[in-house]
Amino acid sequence: MTLDWLRDRRPEVVLADVRFYIDGRSGSDAFAAGHIPGAVYIELRDVLADPDKDDSHGRHPLPTAERFARGLAAAGISEQDTVVAYDDAGGVMAARLVWMLRASGHNAALLDGGLQAWPADELETGPPAQPRTDKTFTPTPWPTDRLATIEDVANLDPDTVLTDARPSERYQGAPDGVDPRAGHIPGAVSLSARGNLGADGQLLPREALTQRFLEAGLTPGRAFISSCGSGVTACHNLLVHELLGLGDGKLYVGSWSQWSRDPTRPTATGA
Repeated sequence: MTLDWLRDRRPEVVLADVRFYIDGRSGSDAFAAGHIPGAVYIELRDVLADPDKDDSHGRHPLPTAERFARGLAAAGISEQDTVVAYDDAGGVMAARLVWMLRASGHNAALLDGGLQAWPADELETGPPAQPRTDKTFTPTPWPTDRLATIEDVANLDPDTVLTDARPSERYQGAPDGVDPRAGHIPGAVSLSARGNLGADGQLLPREALTQRFLEAGLTPGRAFISSCGSGVTACHNLLVHELLGLGDGKLYVGSWSQWSRDPTRPTATGA
């Protein structure tokens, strides 16, 4: 959604700030330092993922439907709300929330350009609000037809495209400091989520996005599984895929963080 669209409909939507940093910086601290007025803060690890107690499921396994619903309600989001999410990375982190809401039948979209689209002199400061008790959100089971397992990826159908949304250097084999092995899943195509954005953090023109996806083999009607490091930025590629009219893909939630933790799984490096 564009900034103009948001300004016209601001009272009708809930703004969700979903800042998250792989280097360990605090998203809630960033929120407190400056956020769009009226936004609620969603902590990725608490609401959009289950605790990674078992490394075999990757760093950010999908939360139970109950955990997800409870976290949204506490933040001030009800099941009837239309959610517009943003971050300070062009939406590649906030995409996880949007994809999860849309996949479970709720209205949600990304703010094109994210935090940078909002005038800096109009930002609010202050910590996230205390948990709410007046909102309700009914848990909805995750649709299995929108998810891919590690075995689906290991036994990939030749007609299915598997993409990797991480930066190209991590795909090629640069260590990232968070996963035990470097490289990528054999057969995966590099399609960096950040490559969907221009220098201003907004989505590239539709023609450029279409070309990117076609070059990755994502033709209309072709089956598509999106992966990344831990099932977060992969959601951005799924949303763009949908935006381009290419249909619904599947999310491999465990992604490289799950695959690389299983020593029996082969890895590949290079472009």
